[in-house]
Amino acid sequence: MKNIFISGVSSGLGLAIAKQYLKMGWQVFGVSRRACPLKEVQWMRLDLSDHETIKEVLSDLIPRGIDLDLVLLNAGRLGMIADLHTVELTELKQSMDVNLWSNKLIVDTLFDHVKTIKQVVAISSGAAVSGNRGWNGYALSKAALNMLIQLYAAEFTQSHFTAFAPGLVDTAMQDHICALTEIDKFSSISRIQSARGTEAMPSPQDLAFKLPGIFEKLVTYTSGSFVDLRKM
Repeated sequence: MKNIFISGVSSGLGLAIAKQYLKMGWQVFGVSRRACPLKEVQWMRLDLSDHETIKEVLSDLIPRGIDLDLVLLNAGRLGMIADLHTVELTELKQSMDVNLWSNKLIVDTLFDHVKTIKQVVAISSGAAVSGNRGWNGYALSKAALNMLIQLYAAEFTQSHFTAFAPGLVDTAMQDHICALTEIDKFSSISRIQSARGTEAMPSPQDLAFKLPGIFEKLVTYTSGSFVDLRKM
């Protein structure tokens, strides 16, 4: 049986991916702040902003010495959409804690705990490279995540790493973005709102159905690469 670990497995894309891999006969391990509704998932509660608990939770969840075929660093935090100069440093730090530093702790713990990890995919974003106005902490943390993945690829050469941007997905994050009204300064928000309900913004279930095949293709890219699904 193959094994996958997913962070942020309680809803959205993480939950949809868990369902897809369960259908494929994989054993799914997951963590999230809220309870995972899938009884088949080996799950434990974890708030990724609470860095002190990450190692303990993962060590309890994942059997020591197993092989992980795929580690999916999926959980993330959007944070405020606003001009960077108006955003407090504490807000930016929260995004970095969840989107960057928690993933370092997950990777470190798993590589110390399991026998092998075949593939690591970190969910990044086009915001990591676009530099669109208003994305501040999210863009900064995802850009740093891309570099984190590149650095780990140079260290753990027996595993394949990718920072992967899945494009727009109709999740709770989009609920927040599409509810924004004062967006005249932020042209990218208007584009996202216009995409909802179109093929440009698939449901988590529709995207998750395609992702196992896409993840297999990622290993043909140089380990440590940033890959945007829309450019594959």
